[in-house]
Order: sequence, then structure tokens, then C-alpha cells
Amino acid sequence: GQARALAEFDGLVEALASAGIRVFALDEPGPDACPDAVFPNNWVSLHHDGTVVLYPMMAPSRRRERRVELIARLEEQGGYAVTRLVDLTHHELAGRFLEGTGSVVFDHVARVAYACRSSRTDEPVLRELCEELGYEPFAFDATDESGVPVYHTNVMLSIGTRSAIVCGPAIAGPRRGLLLERLEEGGRRVVDIDHAQMAAFAGNALELRAAGGATVLVLSECAWQAFGPAGCGLLRDCVDAVVAPPVPTIERLGGGSVRCMIAEVFLPRR
Repeated sequence: GQARALAEFDGLVEALASAGIRVFALDEPGPDACPDAVFPNNWVSLHHDGTVVLYPMMAPSRRRERRVELIARLEEQGGYAVTRLVDLTHHELAGRFLEGTGSVVFDHVARVAYACRSSRTDEPVLRELCEELGYEPFAFDATDESGVPVYHTNVMLSIGTRSAIVCGPAIAGPRRGLLLERLEEGGRRVVDIDHAQMAAFAGNALELRAAGGATVLVLSECAWQAFGPAGCGLLRDCVDAVVAPPVPTIERLGGGSVRCMIAEVFLPRR
């Protein structure tokens, strides 16, 4: 599976690059050391104001992925300016976790941080993150069809400039209506998916910006097919391009999809 997963990873990098997106694929120590290193979005987020956040992660095997030298290399290669490091990793000592943009889905325009509570997503840590970044925390409860808390917010929620994807049926109580309202406030078209579509990674999508400023929706082939013609049409109307490469091995073995494989870089240029 390792070779197939690597081929899928390379396929994603290639698809993004051909859509005009600047990609930094930073090599990791061998797969034995960091089996989930293909999902960098859980340990780091890189913000407009030059802030880099390091996150507390539940699986001890994944903590080795947090390497400040990778950030230094990115800074150098991309000509970025990192001005501040927010280190939340000490929360691991108390068994409190917040797994990056897996746990937190940012609305960078409205400055809201959405997070569904789970063993990997601790609300007090979310509040601390929001204080550091000047964002408003929006925590809620969401479950899969068997009533188990959704482990990562980014499998059920994706926020783009003109559209948002959300698994409404998963959200408990009055927060559901409130969340949908907040998403629509920005003038976004909301695509509501069901539990089956969520299980096919339809919520695990990410809107990126190409070099020329074009908006590109990136998700897996499996996720894209889960939308059906109407959903695909609506999403296509909201962006300039859609990139949907197949990553079946990574989805099956890693339990994550394309969104999890990308950590966005919002850092300012030097």
C-alpha cells in the first residue's frame, strides 16, 4: 500500500501544480517513523499575519511530524516571513488535543474558527487558539450515523469563498441552524451533504488559489463522485476550476482524504 499511497500523493501534487497552484512537497523521514506524515494539516497552520501555530496531537506517533526545520525550509524556499510561533503542544501533557485544521475549520473572512468537539478537539484549547489569532470560536457537537462524535471537523465542513460544504444531519441541536446561518451570511451557497456522502469524504474538500488568483476546489475523485450532478454543478459554479484526483489507498488506509493532505500557506512574503 505504501507505494500506491506515494503514487497517489505524487498524483495530487501534479494535479495541483497543473492547476497553477504553488506546491511545496517537503520530504519527511521514512514512513516507518511517521506513518501519517501525508496529513500535514494536523500539526501546523500558517497564517496571514506571519503566525505559525503548532498543535497538540493525540497519537504519540504523529508528534514526531512536528518539525520546526520544515517551517524554516518553507520560509526559505517560498520567501515567506514567519514572525510569531504559537506553540500549543504543551496541552498534550494534560491529555488535551486540537489537531490543526483537522479539528478547526477557519473562516478567514469572517474570522471564525469552527470545531466539532471530540477526543481530538478540546474546546478550551480552541478558545486559547482563537485568543491568540483574534478569531471567534464556534464549537458544536456532531456525530456519524452510529452516534459516534465526528473525529475531525474537516471531514464534515469545508468553507470556500462562494460556497460551503457541510454535513447538516450530523450536527446536534440548535447549533445546526445557527451554523448554516453563519455560513450563508457571507453570501455563500451552502451544499448540505448527508452521512453517506460524508463517509465518502465529500466534506473533505479545500478551496485553494492559483498563482493568477483563480479559485480551485480540490477534493478526491471519490468525494467528487459522491455529490451527484446537482451538487457538482453548484460547486463548479462557485469556483474557477475543480481538481479531483483519485487517492483511494490513502482514503482506505489513512482514513483521510485530499483536504487532510494539504496545509495551506497564508504567510506574508518577505
